[in-house]
Amino acid sequence: MSPDEIINSYKPMVEFIASICGKNCEVILHDLRQLESSIVAISNNHITERQVGGTITDFALQIIHDKEYETKAFIANYPGKVTGKDQMLRSSTFFIKDEDKNVIAMLCVNVDTTALKQAQMLIKDLLMEPEEQEDPTGPEKELFTNSMEELLHNFITEAIHKYKLEVSRLMIDEKKEIVKDLNDKGVFLLKGAVSEVAQRLETSDQTIYRYLKEL
Repeated sequence: MSPDEIINSYKPMVEFIASICGKNCEVILHDLRQLESSIVAISNNHITERQVGGTITDFALQIIHDKEYETKAFIANYPGKVTGKDQMLRSSTFFIKDEDKNVIAMLCVNVDTTALKQAQMLIKDLLMEPEEQEDPTGPEKELFTNSMEELLHNFITEAIHKYKLEVSRLMIDEKKEIVKDLNDKGVFLLKGAVSEVAQRLETSDQTIYRYLKEL
Protein backbone atom coordinates (compact mmCIF):
# COMPACT_ATOMS: atom_id res chain seq x y z
CA MET A 1 0.00 0.00 0.00
CA SER A 2 1.13 3.55 -0.70
CA PRO A 3 1.43 6.06 2.19
CA ASP A 4 -1.77 7.79 1.02
CA GLU A 5 -3.65 4.47 1.04
CA ILE A 6 -2.36 3.58 4.50
CA ILE A 7 -3.36 6.96 5.98
CA ASN A 8 -6.75 6.97 4.26
CA SER A 9 -7.45 3.50 5.67
CA TYR A 10 -7.29 4.99 9.19
CA LYS A 11 -9.80 7.80 8.52
CA PRO A 12 -12.86 5.64 9.37
CA MET A 13 -11.17 4.83 12.71
CA VAL A 14 -11.46 8.49 13.72
CA GLU A 15 -15.27 8.46 13.68
CA PHE A 16 -15.37 4.87 14.96
CA ILE A 17 -13.38 5.56 18.14
CA ALA A 18 -15.19 8.84 18.77
CA SER A 19 -18.57 7.11 18.38
CA ILE A 20 -17.61 4.44 20.92
CA CYS A 21 -16.06 6.78 23.50
CA GLY A 22 -18.56 9.65 23.30
CA LYS A 23 -18.49 13.42 23.09
CA ASN A 24 -15.68 13.85 25.64
CA CYS A 25 -13.26 11.97 23.40
CA GLU A 26 -11.54 13.82 20.56
CA VAL A 27 -9.87 11.70 17.88
CA ILE A 28 -7.37 13.12 15.39
CA LEU A 29 -5.44 11.70 12.45
CA HIS A 30 -2.15 13.49 11.66
CA ASP A 31 -0.28 13.15 8.34
CA LEU A 32 3.37 13.64 9.34
CA ARG A 33 4.46 14.39 5.79
CA GLN A 34 2.96 17.88 6.22
CA LEU A 35 3.68 19.00 9.78
CA GLU A 36 2.36 22.55 9.39
CA SER A 37 -1.08 21.25 8.28
CA SER A 38 -0.95 17.72 9.60
CA ILE A 39 -4.57 17.22 10.71
CA VAL A 40 -6.38 15.29 7.97
CA ALA A 41 -9.33 14.03 10.02
CA ILE A 42 -10.85 14.98 13.38
CA SER A 43 -13.94 14.14 15.41
CA ASN A 44 -15.34 15.90 18.50
CA ASN A 45 -13.11 18.88 17.83
CA HIS A 46 -15.05 21.01 20.33
CA ILE A 47 -12.53 19.76 22.90
CA THR A 48 -9.44 21.49 21.48
CA GLU A 49 -11.24 23.54 18.77
CA ARG A 50 -8.75 22.45 16.14
CA GLN A 51 -9.71 21.88 12.52
CA VAL A 52 -8.65 19.81 9.51
CA GLY A 53 -5.52 21.53 8.19
CA GLY A 54 -4.30 22.37 11.71
CA THR A 55 -0.71 21.94 12.85
CA ILE A 56 1.11 19.27 14.82
CA THR A 57 1.54 19.66 18.62
CA ASP A 58 4.71 20.33 20.60
CA PHE A 59 4.67 16.85 22.17
CA ALA A 60 4.19 15.08 18.83
CA LEU A 61 6.95 17.15 17.29
CA GLN A 62 9.38 16.07 20.00
CA ILE A 63 8.35 12.43 19.57
CA ILE A 64 9.25 12.69 15.88
CA HIS A 65 12.55 14.40 16.63
CA ASP A 66 13.50 11.86 19.32
CA LYS A 67 12.32 8.94 17.12
CA GLU A 68 10.41 7.30 19.97
CA TYR A 69 8.35 5.50 17.34
CA GLU A 70 11.36 3.28 16.59
CA THR A 71 10.97 1.42 19.89
CA LYS A 72 7.28 1.97 20.66
CA ALA A 73 4.04 1.23 18.86
CA PHE A 74 2.18 3.89 20.86
CA ILE A 75 2.37 6.24 23.85
CA ALA A 76 -0.67 6.18 26.12
CA ASN A 77 -2.26 8.25 28.89
CA TYR A 78 -0.11 11.38 29.17
CA PRO A 79 -1.58 14.74 30.28
CA GLY A 80 -2.58 17.38 27.75
CA LYS A 81 -3.60 21.05 27.92
CA VAL A 82 -5.45 23.40 25.58
CA THR A 83 -3.98 26.88 25.17
CA GLY A 84 -5.92 29.41 27.24
CA LYS A 85 -8.24 26.85 28.86
CA ASP A 86 -8.39 25.01 32.18
CA GLN A 87 -9.31 21.69 30.60
CA MET A 88 -7.57 18.52 31.75
CA LEU A 89 -6.97 15.97 29.00
CA ARG A 90 -5.71 12.40 28.96
CA SER A 91 -3.98 11.89 25.63
CA SER A 92 -2.65 8.90 23.71
CA THR A 93 -0.86 8.51 20.37
CA PHE A 94 -0.62 5.50 18.04
CA PHE A 95 2.17 5.47 15.43
CA ILE A 96 1.20 4.59 11.85
CA LYS A 97 4.04 3.31 9.67
CA ASP A 98 4.55 2.56 5.99
CA GLU A 99 5.79 -0.74 4.56
CA ASP A 100 9.40 0.31 5.29
CA LYS A 101 8.58 0.90 8.99
CA ASN A 102 8.87 4.69 8.63
CA VAL A 103 6.34 6.63 10.71
CA ILE A 104 4.03 8.56 8.39
CA ALA A 105 1.03 9.36 10.58
CA MET A 106 -0.33 9.42 14.12
CA LEU A 107 -3.76 8.51 15.43
CA CYS A 108 -4.33 10.58 18.57
CA VAL A 109 -7.04 10.36 21.22
CA ASN A 110 -7.71 13.16 23.73
CA VAL A 111 -10.17 12.43 26.54
CA ASP A 112 -11.51 15.48 28.42
CA THR A 113 -11.31 14.44 32.08
CA THR A 114 -12.11 17.88 33.52
CA ALA A 115 -15.55 16.97 34.89
CA LEU A 116 -14.24 13.69 36.31
CA LYS A 117 -11.38 15.48 38.08
CA GLN A 118 -13.78 18.01 39.55
CA ALA A 119 -16.04 15.21 40.78
CA GLN A 120 -13.02 13.42 42.24
CA MET A 121 -12.02 16.56 44.15
CA LEU A 122 -15.57 16.99 45.46
CA ILE A 123 -15.66 13.39 46.70
CA LYS A 124 -12.25 13.74 48.34
CA ASP A 125 -13.46 16.92 50.03
CA LEU A 126 -16.60 15.22 51.33
CA LEU A 127 -14.51 12.29 52.58
CA MET A 128 -11.96 14.75 54.04
CA GLU A 129 -9.11 12.99 52.29
CA PRO A 130 -5.81 14.89 51.82
CA GLU A 131 -5.15 16.20 48.32
CA GLU A 132 -2.48 14.37 46.35
CA GLN A 133 0.43 16.44 45.07
CA GLU A 134 1.25 16.34 41.38
CA ASP A 135 4.37 14.41 40.49
CA PRO A 136 6.90 17.02 39.22
CA THR A 137 8.87 14.25 37.52
CA GLY A 138 5.89 13.10 35.46
CA PRO A 139 5.59 13.50 31.68
CA GLU A 140 5.26 16.97 30.23
CA LYS A 141 1.85 18.14 29.12
CA GLU A 142 0.99 18.24 25.45
CA LEU A 143 -0.04 21.74 24.44
CA PHE A 144 -2.78 21.96 21.83
CA THR A 145 -2.66 25.09 19.66
CA ASN A 146 -4.73 26.18 16.69
CA SER A 147 -1.95 27.28 14.35
CA MET A 148 1.68 26.71 13.50
CA GLU A 149 2.40 30.36 14.30
CA GLU A 150 1.03 29.96 17.83
CA LEU A 151 3.00 26.73 18.30
CA LEU A 152 6.25 28.39 17.20
CA HIS A 153 5.57 31.42 19.37
CA ASN A 154 5.04 29.23 22.45
CA PHE A 155 8.21 27.24 21.81
CA ILE A 156 10.41 30.31 21.35
CA THR A 157 8.87 32.31 24.20
CA GLU A 158 9.38 29.43 26.63
CA ALA A 159 13.02 29.02 25.57
CA ILE A 160 13.78 32.75 25.91
CA HIS A 161 12.01 33.12 29.28
CA LYS A 162 14.40 30.63 30.87
CA TYR A 163 17.05 33.36 30.85
CA LYS A 164 14.82 36.06 32.39
CA LEU A 165 16.53 38.71 30.25
CA GLU A 166 15.55 40.93 27.37
CA VAL A 167 16.68 39.44 24.04
CA SER A 168 18.92 42.44 23.43
CA ARG A 169 20.88 41.54 26.58
CA LEU A 170 21.45 37.88 25.69
CA MET A 171 25.02 36.77 24.99
CA ILE A 172 25.95 34.70 21.92
CA ASP A 173 26.38 31.55 24.01
CA GLU A 174 22.92 32.05 25.50
CA LYS A 175 21.39 32.42 22.05
CA LYS A 176 23.18 29.25 21.00
CA GLU A 177 21.70 27.44 23.98
CA ILE A 178 18.23 28.65 23.02
CA VAL A 179 18.74 27.33 19.48
CA LYS A 180 19.97 24.01 20.92
CA ASP A 181 16.94 23.79 23.19
CA LEU A 182 14.58 24.47 20.28
CA ASN A 183 16.43 21.99 18.06
CA ASP A 184 16.17 19.29 20.74
CA LYS A 185 12.38 19.79 20.71
CA GLY A 186 12.20 19.38 16.94
CA VAL A 187 11.21 23.00 16.28
CA PHE A 188 13.36 23.28 13.16
CA LEU A 189 11.36 20.50 11.51
CA LEU A 190 8.67 23.16 11.04
CA LYS A 191 8.65 25.27 7.90
CA GLY A 192 9.70 28.87 8.56
CA ALA A 193 11.10 28.11 12.02
CA VAL A 194 14.60 29.42 11.25
CA SER A 195 13.33 32.82 10.15
CA GLU A 196 10.96 33.10 13.12
CA VAL A 197 13.69 32.18 15.62
CA ALA A 198 16.12 34.61 13.97
CA GLN A 199 13.59 37.43 14.23
CA ARG A 200 12.81 36.71 17.89
CA LEU A 201 16.53 36.47 18.78
CA GLU A 202 17.27 39.67 16.83
CA THR A 203 19.76 38.01 14.53
CA SER A 204 19.89 36.66 10.95
CA ASP A 205 18.78 33.41 9.34
CA GLN A 206 22.41 32.73 8.42
CA THR A 207 23.43 33.00 12.07
CA ILE A 208 20.79 30.47 13.13
CA TYR A 209 21.93 28.09 10.38
CA ARG A 210 25.51 28.50 11.65
CA TYR A 211 24.45 27.69 15.22
CA LEU A 212 22.64 24.58 13.97
CA LYS A 213 25.67 23.47 11.99
CA GLU A 214 27.84 23.86 15.09
CA LEU A 215 25.40 21.63 16.99
